[in-house]
Amino acid sequence: MKTILSGFAALAFVFAGLAGPTFAAEDAHDQAEPTHFPIKKPKELDWSFAGPFGTYDKGQLQRGLKVYKEVCSACHALDLVSFRTLHDLGYSEAQVKAFAAEYTVQAGPDASGDMFDRPAIPADYFPAPFPNAEAAAAANGGAAPPDFSLIAKARAVERGFPTFVFDVFTQYAEAGPDYIHALLTGYEETPPEGLNVPEGTYYNPYFIGSASLAMAQPLFDDMVTYDDGSPQTVDQYAKDVSAFLMWAAEPHMEDRKKTGFRVIVFLLLFAGLVYLTKRKVWSRIEH
Repeated sequence: MKTILSGFAALAFVFAGLAGPTFAAEDAHDQAEPTHFPIKKPKELDWSFAGPFGTYDKGQLQRGLKVYKEVCSACHALDLVSFRTLHDLGYSEAQVKAFAAEYTVQAGPDASGDMFDRPAIPADYFPAPFPNAEAAAAANGGAAPPDFSLIAKARAVERGFPTFVFDVFTQYAEAGPDYIHALLTGYEETPPEGLNVPEGTYYNPYFIGSASLAMAQPLFDDMVTYDDGSPQTVDQYAKDVSAFLMWAAEPHMEDRKKTGFRVIVFLLLFAGLVYLTKRKVWSRIEH
């Protein structure tokens, strides 16, 4: 009996010795090849528009518009944003007209039935950099760059339990800008050892879809010149364009918050009046 047990023990030892390196290799592979994305979650930043009383910083929005125009607009459209809404950023009517005139849009047909190009006017929308999605995909390695009109509301990282419970009370709605900022500032030249990054893609642990993406790092220090003396750094560029994209996705946020505050005040006053009326009416009735 002892001989049989000794044999099983020896066999188990041999199996463990053979399986040990295999299991260790699998563990190392699992650590190098993540199964969830993003690998790193965005940090919660301090935005001027955060909270129930937050408002947009018009200076920051103007800087963000400049970053979008000089960097992002080469690939990404703003199909749902019209030039006339730039009044909300603090621009005058003359400035909006001049800004729109820098773009060319297709109009028509004319009397001959032909389409023609003309300078844009405030009523026009930001023109797309490509004539169609197929052309956009062909110019960008087979993947059409997403439209930026609603990107700040459409892209966000789930915060999970119990964080999302607290978000209800803090009215946290800045997950989109936090994610955009993290993505733009999170590029890393060298991926972790063992992580395979497909050729033609760039490692970014904050990307929500995979470990890498087709877009190369778009922002670099001193890339865009600011006229107000703000820092010309990647971090500042990312913050400014993220705030601008939040405005593009929700341009009436300030009005919504003001209306919501007035409604809450009205409901509190109304509840107080109802309570006092109830006390007044029922005070005459004997219990």
